[in-house]
Amino acid sequence: MDDGICRIKAEYLIPRAVPEKPAENAEPIVPVAAEQEPENKPVGNDDGPPAEKKGRYESEGKKKKNRGQNKGRQLPFKEDDSLRLCKSLLDGPQEEGSGKKCSNPNCRYSHDLGRFLQLKPKDIGDKCYIYSVKGYCNFGVTCRFAGAHLDEQNRNIYPADHKTADDSMLVSTWLSTDLQHILRKKKYNFNKSTKIVNKFERLQQEERAEKAKAPTEEPANGNGETTISEAVEITGATETPAAVPIGAVTDEDLIILRSAERKRINFRDKLYLSPLTTVGNLPFRRICKEYGVDITCGEMACAIPIINGAIQEWALTKRHASEDLFGVQLCGHKPKLVTYAAQIIAEKADVDFIDLNIGCPIDLIFNQGGGSALLRRQNVLQVMVQSCSRLLADYGKEFTVKTRIGIYNNKPIAHELVPRFEEWGASLITIHGRTKEQRYTKHADWEFVQRCAAQASSVPVYGNGDIYCYSDYESARERCPNVGGVMVGRGALIKPWVFQEIKERKNLDPSSSERFEMLKRYVNYGLEHWGSDTKGVENTRRFLLEWQSFLYRYVPYGLLERPPQRINQRPEAFRGRDDLETLMASANCNDWVKLSEMLLGPVPEGFNFVPKHKANAY
Repeated sequence: MDDGICRIKAEYLIPRAVPEKPAENAEPIVPVAAEQEPENKPVGNDDGPPAEKKGRYESEGKKKKNRGQNKGRQLPFKEDDSLRLCKSLLDGPQEEGSGKKCSNPNCRYSHDLGRFLQLKPKDIGDKCYIYSVKGYCNFGVTCRFAGAHLDEQNRNIYPADHKTADDSMLVSTWLSTDLQHILRKKKYNFNKSTKIVNKFERLQQEERAEKAKAPTEEPANGNGETTISEAVEITGATETPAAVPIGAVTDEDLIILRSAERKRINFRDKLYLSPLTTVGNLPFRRICKEYGVDITCGEMACAIPIINGAIQEWALTKRHASEDLFGVQLCGHKPKLVTYAAQIIAEKADVDFIDLNIGCPIDLIFNQGGGSALLRRQNVLQVMVQSCSRLLADYGKEFTVKTRIGIYNNKPIAHELVPRFEEWGASLITIHGRTKEQRYTKHADWEFVQRCAAQASSVPVYGNGDIYCYSDYESARERCPNVGGVMVGRGALIKPWVFQEIKERKNLDPSSSERFEMLKRYVNYGLEHWGSDTKGVENTRRFLLEWQSFLYRYVPYGLLERPPQRINQRPEAFRGRDDLETLMASANCNDWVKLSEMLLGPVPEGFNFVPKHKANAY
């Protein structure tokens, strides 16, 4: 029986401190506060402020649980722009007539190279990863490993065949300066998307008008949107949702080929890394690719910042060469906005598919009508899926959806939506086996995932939730024979080698040194992605710490009394097989900072990392 406790072998357990029992004849211990407190002390006297009202946990002598997010947290470190060196000086002292002087009269960065070099922190190491990969480092004197590629005059060393280019980042974003200017000026041509969305909205209105004339009409819900169950009653359909004709397209220029006819990507029987906000960045996806994942998807990107040319949002569309099947996940609350964002990404970024987020439980997204809120806005959802799938078909790309089983715990509706997603043109449907209310607690309902998968005829349905080891994967595939594949989320964050375990069909027990080497690779990929200057180093450190808030939950296989560990099990207090393994298992974020200092040098002055969650959900 699963009691939520991960049992550890006795030799690795840390004994808990148990208070000694008082002797039988000893006098009872009276709290000091109770001795000094008179029984009938009047309220509001002149002896001091009234005592604060005790909460439920304090009055009952219980410890209050930490729940939710640390919403007031700030970035761990922010570098002062006046201490950052202007790009014109990255290569060191300028020669006369070089033409590299700063042309911006309002430049807010430093132009005093000598002062910068005096204030610059000591190099982290004597080997620059970017220099070793590229043959030169674009960050020049600002690089925290600059000693590896500077000459005696502090000039940056370039290979003889180097061609000067404005490529300060090794992995560049798809958002060019010209494209950003066009988007911010609202001059991008969205005529194609507008035509498609308007057509589907008009067809939907005509269909609803025809239904309104029918004598068996039932009133729509309070938002003016007809739910699936209402649509079944209106049309007199049977319990099989596929019999309901929704969104029929008669115009030849808008006929959507069935997914089986136009699909070029074979999604079946692959391992899919879930889109993971904050931690599912490009360096992490590279680590997962090394362990054998087949499909990768960028972090959830909001449609409006994409349309407005926000650099931070466009960074989520970056793709590494090792990602052979890569997509971008979009989130939005209006069909036109999501379709516009899909058009820009399809035209400007290198992606194989675009995924629609219909499962995000975050209140900010939900209250705007996006994420899992689309499950109760099904007319909007229909136009959104139809428009995007039709648009992307012209670019030879696929459109997929990822949804939860419902919003409320007692009202799952995903089994009704699956045949409609297929009808509307989706090429892949992923079902997260939890409701919006459950967020990431409780067990994923794989029986319901199987029920959903059985509703699809030609489109693969993936299952998601609680996959942490290869036995979890095999159990899911055995219980859900209709599922076309499995998506892994938190399990990959805690142990990225879960993909290798699944493919090799065995449990792995990497040593602490092997796991530390994995962190080294992640740091190198982070420096390649975010840069090797102070800003890039601290960005890498921040995301390493965010990842460590999941990594510490891994219990080495060799320490388990009853393997394998399940994702919802909290371990007993334990020590590792060596000091490094013990450090990696620490729940104290100060120990995570120590780990980062072993890889990226001492933290700068004023650095303060606060975990995203007050307590991790198991």
